[in-house]
Amino acid sequence: MSPALPQPLAAGTRPSVLAPMQDVTTTGFFRVVARRGAPDWFVTEYLRVHESSTPERHIVESIEAHGTGRPVFAQLIGEDIPHLVRTLRWLVAKLPVAGIDLNLGCPAPKVYRKNVGGGLLRDPAKVDEILRAMRAEIPGLFTVKMRLGFDSQAALAPVTESVARHGVDLLTVHGRTVKGLYWSEVDYAAIAEAVRRVPCPVIANGDVWSAEKASRIVAETGAWGSMMGRHAIRNPWIFRQWREHQLGQPVHRPTLADVRAYLDDLAAECCDADAPDDRRASRLKKFLNFVGLGVDPDGRFLHEMRRTEGMAELMACCDRHLLGERAAEPFAPEPHPGLVARPTRETRVGCGL
Repeated sequence: MSPALPQPLAAGTRPSVLAPMQDVTTTGFFRVVARRGAPDWFVTEYLRVHESSTPERHIVESIEAHGTGRPVFAQLIGEDIPHLVRTLRWLVAKLPVAGIDLNLGCPAPKVYRKNVGGGLLRDPAKVDEILRAMRAEIPGLFTVKMRLGFDSQAALAPVTESVARHGVDLLTVHGRTVKGLYWSEVDYAAIAEAVRRVPCPVIANGDVWSAEKASRIVAETGAWGSMMGRHAIRNPWIFRQWREHQLGQPVHRPTLADVRAYLDDLAAECCDADAPDDRRASRLKKFLNFVGLGVDPDGRFLHEMRRTEGMAELMACCDRHLLGERAAEPFAPEPHPGLVARPTRETRVGCGL
């Protein structure tokens, strides 16, 4: 029998989870988020599994050395069953993993073209074979993260049937297809259908941009909890806020000065101090593309910070927009309408400035 799933930090609440995101959910980011109110558990970046693969050192570190006190699930991506089994055996034997998670949702073309991640949703029979083999080898918790399908929802029924058949302990459903990337409408009704189809708890994922919306999604879908990804980059307080919202407590509302302190933390924990200055600035801008969605409604901060050169100029731009007369201003709890986290433009139609 599998061990029990991690329970929420606060009794009477539903669990929140930080979504796995490549090049984001590192050891440092786990720490930065945890300082602002940790999720109930974390999931690593995916470990690439193939014939010659070994677990990536930086992902192993995120399991061993995060220091947050919260459980961490190790996520695998691959389709070669013997090597998936080889890798998960090593992880379970060597590392303090809370469980093993299988990626059935990554929408990056370079990933799905290799028939892994979201690409596997084109082949439900192969998914069934993988789930059967992994379940047989995992003595503890086995979880799956999936999208609704590849270019339609045709895979939802057979894949959820396999999840039920093979005793998966928890299913996370991102309410878009693989081809829907991150920009299509999230289908919460389809998440509710997945909840009805499987006996295990379901975590809902997709455009969970505030504590209030997390509660609406859980109520609408019947999911056990909620997973936050890109919006946790923008607002790392979201896990604390949803916990407070569920308990009927005053919800913490960070100021722009709090956001500025968050950026210092990101620079210290997530930008390699030994890297060239321009690379450190480029790395921080990847986070700021999301943070900027809540700074001003016209996207001026996004526009200006993307055009800075080097860390000193970038941080001076942050100071102008987040400190001084604006320091005590509340940070927007939801992204401003129309802004997008794309480095080439600030709004859906252009720079808007």
